[in-house]
Amino acid sequence: MAFVSASTGPQIKAVLFDKFGTVVDWRSGVARNIASFASRHWFDDLDAWAFADAWRAKYEPSMDPIRDGTRGFVPLDQLHRENLVSTLLEFGLEPSDYGDELDVLNAAWERLDPWDDSVAGLAELGRHVIVGPSWNANLALLLRMGLRAGLPWSVIIGSDVTRAYKPTPEAYRSAAHLLRLDPGEVMLAAAHNRDLDAAQRAGLGTAFRARPSSARDKRRTWRRG
Repeated sequence: MAFVSASTGPQIKAVLFDKFGTVVDWRSGVARNIASFASRHWFDDLDAWAFADAWRAKYEPSMDPIRDGTRGFVPLDQLHRENLVSTLLEFGLEPSDYGDELDVLNAAWERLDPWDDSVAGLAELGRHVIVGPSWNANLALLLRMGLRAGLPWSVIIGSDVTRAYKPTPEAYRSAAHLLRLDPGEVMLAAAHNRDLDAAQRAGLGTAFRARPSSARDKRRTWRRG
């Protein structure tokens, strides 16, 4: 199988995937881990879905100081940990009460389930091109997530390798450089238009994969460009 991107022209040799939301279901997985944490501590009134959304809402803002150069690079799992502390305080909980258990809860982002078509789809695509995550997560997080979910990656590219967070151009171009490919020979597949727009500006091909934005949204469509 060979295909080209309508936006770049060259034959695509690698398809890199955004991970959260595109390959794995972050919201259900994180909410499940929060519900387990709440149950152990008798928080019967804690809304695990609302907590997951509040935690995730801090994801992009926490990377902004690194993108604009006002903070040095730190890996995403550290940002997740900082955001977890902020979210606990927001929900009226004292982080210091839970000790090492916060590290266990922070690792919820490593324990996410793949969408029902992810593993088979990646395996088939991987017979023809390089497949891997190009994501804001660090290598250790990606590795553990991939092993748990059974994702058949050819390569794993973490932000601690590129030293850049999407949607900065360096994040996309560095991934292509590491694979010794021109940006136009690489395609980003994602469920997020902002990510795809930035990848196109950096010279990559793009593929849009619609995924549920909530537990009730079950759309399944592709658009490739």
